[in-house]
Amino acid sequence: MKAVQIMSYGAADVLLVNEVDRPAPGAGEVLVSVEATSVNGHDVIFRAGELKMVSGRRFPIGTGLDFAGTVVETGADVQGYRAGDRVWGMVHPRQRHVTAGAAEYVTVAANRISHAPAGLSSVDAASLVVAGATALIALRDSVHVAGGERVLVRGAAGGVGTAAVQLAHAMGGHVTALARDRHAELLTGLGADEVLDYRSTTSDRIGPFDVIVDTVGAELHCYRSRLAKGGRMVTVALSLSALAAVAASTAHGSRRIRTFSANPGSALLGDVADHVTSGVLRPVVDSVYPLADIAAAHEAFERGGVVGKHVVTVSA
Repeated sequence: MKAVQIMSYGAADVLLVNEVDRPAPGAGEVLVSVEATSVNGHDVIFRAGELKMVSGRRFPIGTGLDFAGTVVETGADVQGYRAGDRVWGMVHPRQRHVTAGAAEYVTVAANRISHAPAGLSSVDAASLVVAGATALIALRDSVHVAGGERVLVRGAAGGVGTAAVQLAHAMGGHVTALARDRHAELLTGLGADEVLDYRSTTSDRIGPFDVIVDTVGAELHCYRSRLAKGGRMVTVALSLSALAAVAASTAHGSRRIRTFSANPGSALLGDVADHVTSGVLRPVVDSVYPLADIAAAHEAFERGGVVGKHVVTVSA
C-alpha cells in the first residue's frame, strides 16, 4: 500500500509516498481503508522535529493525524463496527507511528473511531475530525461557554476557528471573529455576530469578553487582559510562546489561560457527528490535494491564509 512517511525532520520535502506492507488489525483494533485525511498543525510540527520527545529519531515516521474512510476488517473483541461501515477518527497524537492517517490503510484501536455522519463526503468528514473535536473540547469542556456570553475567536478563518464560531453560536454565545476582513461574509454565515480584521484591530480596542478561544498562539497576555471578570481563555496553539503564556497565567492573576492537546475517543467523535447531523456544524474546506501532493498541502498550511482545512484525498 502507499503511505506518506517522514524520512528525516525538516521542510515539506522530507515527506515521501512509499510502498509499505498493509497492516493487519490486532485485538481491539480496526483496519480502515482511508479515503481522506487533512493537514493539521500537529502534522507540521511533528514533521519539523519539534516533538522529538514523542517521535524520537528513528525513521521512517508516519504522518496524518486524522482520517475518514471505510472499515475493511476488525480484530478480535471489536464490537459496534463491521466491514463496510463508514467511519472517521484519528491516530494517537502522542505516539510514534510508522504509518498513520496519510496512507491507503490505517489500523487504530476501535475506541479511536466513530461512525461518520451519514451523507457527509470523505473530504468533508476529514476536514472536521480534529477541527470539530478541538473546538468542541475548547468551548464545552474547557471554558464552559454559556448562553449570552461574549466570545472572541482568534484565527477564526482556520479549521478550528470556523468550527469554534459555529459551535459558540449554537451554544448561545455572542461571537466576535478575529480574521481577515475578506472572510467576513463566510464567518457571518457561520454564525459570527461581528468580524474584525486582525491586521487593523489591536487587542486594546476590543472587549471585554467572557470567553476567548485562541488558535494563533501569539500575544496571549494582551488578549488575556481583555477578559471580563470571571472570564476564561483557552489556546489550542502549540507554540513555545503560547505554552509560556499558559504557564505564566497560572502564577499571575485570576484569569488563567487553559490549553490542551485534543485526543478524542469514540464518544467525543460521536458528539461531533451529532452536531454535524443536526446542522449545527458544517465543513469548511479550503483546498483538496491528492496524496502524491501532500508536501504541497503542508506548504500551503505553513503559508497561512487558510479558510477552513486543507484536505488530502487517498485512493486505496
